[in-house]
Amino acid sequence: MENFKQVPKATLHRYPIYLKALRKLKSEGIERVMSRELAEYVAIESTTIRRDFSFLGNLGKQGYGYNVNDLIRVFSEQLGMNFDEKIILIGCGNLGKALLNYNQWNHVVGEIVCAFDLAPEKVTGTSVPVYSMDEFALRKPEGCRIAILCISKDIQKTVDFLVDNGIFGIVSFASEHFTVPEHIIVKQIDVVSSIQELVFEANSVSENEGVKSNA
Repeated sequence: MENFKQVPKATLHRYPIYLKALRKLKSEGIERVMSRELAEYVAIESTTIRRDFSFLGNLGKQGYGYNVNDLIRVFSEQLGMNFDEKIILIGCGNLGKALLNYNQWNHVVGEIVCAFDLAPEKVTGTSVPVYSMDEFALRKPEGCRIAILCISKDIQKTVDFLVDNGIFGIVSFASEHFTVPEHIIVKQIDVVSSIQELVFEANSVSENEGVKSNA
């Protein structure tokens, strides 16, 4: 789609929300949905939904709504979403185990199919197999492209190892900075920075409310 690169970032951030809702609707046997119905489902204004969908083409008819299967197909084709994505997790400490226990990516992407740790024999109570990093080349699922990084040491060394072994998408919870080749995609999850931003915004709101109350 020629104009896809022109889609606003805010719209792109909402697409996964729509997609999750649509796949949930499909699982419930719903074949058609109106924008106002979807709006109630995702808590986003129906006018915003219609505008966001317009970047993907003429997908619905006024008074008739949207075909759920058609929307899912369009999202899949244009966004490159793979609902059977085989994801791996690196590092089974407290955070890693929490993600494994959650592992509910249904209706959006695939799932974590296995994990790797330096001491897998110490990891218990997980829903997926946990292998030694020494077995990575043997145990990495076929076609696996994405790894979730939950380690606190030897981060650059581990990232280099993952890249050398065919991983080119990394979701990182690591606090330490690392570098990757230009073609590697990294999504950094920085909880501390997010909290700092919230504190700043909360302080700003409090100060504004204080000004209003004194006016």
